[in-house]
Amino acid sequence: MIQAKTTLTVIGGGAMGAALIGGIINAEVCKASDITVVDVAPAILESVSARFGVNTSSEASSAVSSSDVVLVAVKPGIVKKVLGVIKDSIPQDCLVLSIAAGVKIATIEGCLEPGSKVIRAMPNTPCQIGAGAVAYARGSNALDADATLAAKLFKSVGLALELPESNLDAVTGLSGSGPAYIFVLIEALSDAGVAVGLPRDKSTALAAQTVMGSARMVIESGIHPAVLKDQVTSPGGTTIAGISALEKAGFRSAIIQAVKAASDRSSELG
Repeated sequence: MIQAKTTLTVIGGGAMGAALIGGIINAEVCKASDITVVDVAPAILESVSARFGVNTSSEASSAVSSSDVVLVAVKPGIVKKVLGVIKDSIPQDCLVLSIAAGVKIATIEGCLEPGSKVIRAMPNTPCQIGAGAVAYARGSNALDADATLAAKLFKSVGLALELPESNLDAVTGLSGSGPAYIFVLIEALSDAGVAVGLPRDKSTALAAQTVMGSARMVIESGIHPAVLKDQVTSPGGTTIAGISALEKAGFRSAIIQAVKAASDRSSELG
């Protein structure tokens, strides 16, 4: 648990910023009274204040001036502008976290004072329900204690793993964009259920529960997915017939190519 006096400023109160705020408070990693949210939209500030009881401000410079941690949760295209505004107000020992997709650590450090401590992270949308996956990488000046602090913050919304920054484009392609692939899978399973006679609502519920249950088996058992697959697959049975159809349609290759394409795009945007 973070010490009570640690103060956190979140710049950007949109979906991901709000998800992290909620997780941090629910996990008692930081008190609501020690969190300030900065945003240019009054409606967003009113929303996060009502939901979480945090402090709010439209003035980024004044908000960060007494912060121990600043979380930059704005769109990638305005990161440099935001950092330019707060650069001179950030305390010397403050940790700057960024969840802006594709914006590299060197870019962030280049917008701040020399010696600034930076950690870049890639979260995904299931952070909104506390089931996210976050990978983070430390900058050249971030210490072990800073990485530990970042891990506590990000673990409040799910899995948190430290990786080299060179891996973050791959993370973007896999877990960052991955929820969209799973939503397409659930939709396809639901369509298939309807095609073989199931009502739409029941088909979608069964599809979503099947994906969730299967994922939990991988996580909680620690067993390789291929072994779990074999446990379902009886000789000459229904499952092997379905898997054969998937292989014939190039399902496995399509998933691999999707992750690769998204990773490549992340690299291009960076």
